[in-house]
Amino acid sequence: MKDVIDAVYRNANEPIEARVKDLLARMTIKEKLGQMTQIKRSIATPSAITNLGLGSILSGGGSKPFENATSLDWAEMVDGFQKAALESRLGIPMFYGSDAIHGNNNVYGTTIFPHNIGLGATRDPDLIERIGVVTALETRASGVQYAFAPCVAVCKDPRWGRYYESYGEDTKLVRKMTSLITGLQGKPPKDHPNGYPYVAGRKNVMACAKHFVGDGGTDKGKNEGNTIISYQDLENIHMLPYRDCIAKGVSTVMASYSSWNGTKLHSHRFLLTDVLKHKWGFQGIVISDWEGIDRLSNPRGSNYRNAVSCAINAGIDMVMVPTRYELFLEELAYLVDSGEVPMSRIDDAVERILRVKFAAGLFEYPMTDRSLLDVVGCKQHRELAREAVRKSLVLLKNGKDPRKPFLPLDRNAKRVLVAGKHADDLGYQCGGWSVSWQGSSGRITIGTTILDAVREAIGDDAEVVYEENPTPKSLSLQDFSYAIVVVGEAPYSESYGDNSELTIPFKGDELLKTVATNIPTLAILISGRPLVLEPSLLDTLDALIAAWLPGTEGNGITDVIFGDYEFHGRLPVSWFKSVDQLPMDANKKSYDPLFPLGYGLKSKVQPSFLQTLSPRSDRLNYLGM
Repeated sequence: MKDVIDAVYRNANEPIEARVKDLLARMTIKEKLGQMTQIKRSIATPSAITNLGLGSILSGGGSKPFENATSLDWAEMVDGFQKAALESRLGIPMFYGSDAIHGNNNVYGTTIFPHNIGLGATRDPDLIERIGVVTALETRASGVQYAFAPCVAVCKDPRWGRYYESYGEDTKLVRKMTSLITGLQGKPPKDHPNGYPYVAGRKNVMACAKHFVGDGGTDKGKNEGNTIISYQDLENIHMLPYRDCIAKGVSTVMASYSSWNGTKLHSHRFLLTDVLKHKWGFQGIVISDWEGIDRLSNPRGSNYRNAVSCAINAGIDMVMVPTRYELFLEELAYLVDSGEVPMSRIDDAVERILRVKFAAGLFEYPMTDRSLLDVVGCKQHRELAREAVRKSLVLLKNGKDPRKPFLPLDRNAKRVLVAGKHADDLGYQCGGWSVSWQGSSGRITIGTTILDAVREAIGDDAEVVYEENPTPKSLSLQDFSYAIVVVGEAPYSESYGDNSELTIPFKGDELLKTVATNIPTLAILISGRPLVLEPSLLDTLDALIAAWLPGTEGNGITDVIFGDYEFHGRLPVSWFKSVDQLPMDANKKSYDPLFPLGYGLKSKVQPSFLQTLSPRSDRLNYLGM
């Protein structure tokens, strides 16, 4: 045992590569394959972690110790798994992964930021970096050392169920937003080697650039679909953000479920190995997505040995199994023994995994820093989220007469109507990937709804009346100064969000028309993407805001609509007139959107060209990209 205690890999003063080489030489094949295995929390046992030397545990979307588990509860769970890992023969720490994609959103009481589509509307890389810093702090407080973020897909079709996980449809914009990685991991020094993973310290997390590559460009926006495009266009449109992530020292890259010209990315050696690893010099971990290997066969999960062979030989280093880990290890051991998967490929994978673990300081500080618990959901973090909300709002219409803006609203009005389920539903406000995988309705965590925020912001002498679904009769019986009607989508994620119609759910357009024909109305749309806005509806409304999926801090909306702050956001995507136009391309002569990429009004009177719903001709005047 003494030779292990005094080993080079145990010495924090030794170079990382020397530590990797020393530890790799001490490992058995069984231990190496264990390091390549990531399993889900609910089936992980101390004995399996210790005896198999498993490399990582994860929470699938919404998987938690128990309902409303706090960051402390999470830390206790993760540390329990870590203790089991440290009791293995070589004491290699595991890392715990979680979908902390808009804050540490799986955990009750954390700060939940707007989803990426809203952050794209801010066009503020510095803000995104600061959000990364806070996300890392709150994530590490829960014991989790690895965030499956950011998604750097370039979204080309709003029918895609993961559209809101992207920062926008413009490659240049998405590239700017990779600043999240610097916030999550810390900023590498100037002499840091390109492609080498970097994590600054215990207040930072390992980041994950996903999903490599082209998942935002699939045919008809189908999740896990096929991106039909030339290599040149794949590189220029979808691959460039990953190069920026690698330059920032990203620790991991996740393969996409989708295909490129019919070949699934999880088995694409050219893209995963020849390009990502060899051409670009990425030295971190290439990780699979959840059951990504199972999806290589039809029916799913069949012909498993062949699927494992294809994925590992293509360049997958760590496999998010996440359930059938005994079968995975059995099949991979057979493939190595038979020579179908060469030992050199296994060693390459394990070197990458160990490199990231050393870079992240897991050998020196494997356990949770409990001092971070005090910052979870603190006022400073919520103020940052509030700033993000107000900067993400895009004002699409302001006044039936452009010379007479409807906003800002009078906070001293006598009586104000607030309507729509989305006005007082924190779960709908946060969207998918919020406490649970698909998201849900109601007070899912600690936060401020739009209705809460209106009641806080309104004048002392003003009355706020909330009716979820007012009728023409109920409206006629009351004297309202104006109405704030909040409509939009129910939460969703991944394939459950694929949608070919994109109409406003819950008869939201009917509710808007009912109210707006009787009362001057501000409409607020809560959605992960543009939705159909008929001309007759637009004509009826006095003002319209795209609020995206703003997260827990509804005060960011009232900050702007009552005039304390100016509107800042501009569309990160094109707003179509009809789904028949999809997918849209702002660079084509046929481009004819309802609101173009980059569109966004201010609440003060604008030059006439900004107040007009003119498509391409005026776009370049204020796009600013």
